[in-house]
Amino acid sequence: MIRGFVRGKTIELDAETGLPDGQEVSVSVCPVGCEEQSQATGDGLKRAFGGWADESAELDKFLDWNRQQRKVIRSEPRK
Repeated sequence: MIRGFVRGKTIELDAETGLPDGQEVSVSVCPVGCEEQSQATGDGLKRAFGGWADESAELDKFLDWNRQQRKVIRSEPRK
């Protein structure tokens, strides 16, 4: 996160980005203070798990399979 100031269609950043001049970037803009609101505890997880929203049945199958795999007794490695 780098802060800056809007000057018309230009955003003047407080720090160097380390990117080369002319590098294409993606920018999300919000007023100072909104990042604290958008980063509330659990928000990142809620956004991440949204990717499974249309596949909840498949997710349940995967999680059940994963739990079963953890119960499997694994043999000791051969020496």
